[in-house]
Order: sequence, then structure tokens, then C-alpha cells
Amino acid sequence: MGRGRQKAKHTKIARELKSYSPSLNYAALERELGHAEGGEPEYIDKWADDYSDEYEDKKA
Repeated sequence: MGRGRQKAKHTKIARELKSYSPSLNYAALERELGHAEGGEPEYIDKWADDYSDEYEDKKA
């Protein structure tokens, strides 16, 4: 494909993307994200260490 045809194709795609406006269903999005009505759930750090740090062991 020549450069002129390639540029024309990219321009066409860019125009389509620029004018693309999807309709959003905010209620479905809220359900999908799991928004709770009762406030924020209790934070649980699943990456927290189960062991004490070396520095804390040396202080005692």
C-alpha cells in the first residue's frame, strides 16, 4: 500500500473515532463496578506482610 493510500485510511479511521459516541448505561456500569449503597466496605490489605520486619525485631 502506498503512503497516500495509507494516510487516507488512517485519516478515515481517525474521523470515525472522533465522531464515535457510545451510549452509556450508568446503572449497569454502577452494578458492574460493585458500588455499595451502604458506604465503602472495610479495607483489607491483601498484600500486607504476615511477618514482622527485621527492623522491628532488632528494636525490641
